[in-house]
Amino acid sequence: MNHTASNANNSEPSGGPICFVALRAGIVFIILCGILYPLAMTGLAQLFMPNQANGSLIKDASGNTVGSELIGQSFVDQKYFQSRVSSIEYKAEASGSNNYAPSNPDMLQRTQDSIAAWQKNNPDVPISELPIALITNSGSGLDPHITPESAEVQIPRIGKLTGIPAEQLEQLVDKHTEGRDLGIFGEPRVNVLKLNIELQTLLQ
Repeated sequence: MNHTASNANNSEPSGGPICFVALRAGIVFIILCGILYPLAMTGLAQLFMPNQANGSLIKDASGNTVGSELIGQSFVDQKYFQSRVSSIEYKAEASGSNNYAPSNPDMLQRTQDSIAAWQKNNPDVPISELPIALITNSGSGLDPHITPESAEVQIPRIGKLTGIPAEQLEQLVDKHTEGRDLGIFGEPRVNVLKLNIELQTLLQ
């Protein structure tokens, strides 16, 4: 009985070879998944979609980078189209929102402040025509788009401040209105930064 037990113990693999196999496998996967795969994906992205791979950056007429078409911006000057409300001031590193309920006091105060600012800056447009998208935060707080209606309702203010005819501003909004993805996904939208860049060229 003792001789049999001794043979069984001698046949069990030692811990050394197992550790070596695990270490070798770990090194292989680090090289494959941590180095080769990222390099391959980065190379393919730069080859087939360099604009998206580099952040979908937008440049002005002088070639200067002014932002990304994926991240919204705040436009203080009232002669430009205004973006959606952002509770994080469009800081990409702070993406997200407070997810307040409609009854939350902070949410109610922020909405009331947004409505008051709208009435002050857009006296010719009744509050009943104010799109809710202009006074509500997007899920990420970074939405670079507004609805076509949200752009059109700002035309009276911009026309008064810039002297540009309403018809010309309407054509500008139509030009920058993007349709649904593949014709069925999402909603029509307007990229505010692209719209304001072309508006700026009209003001020069």
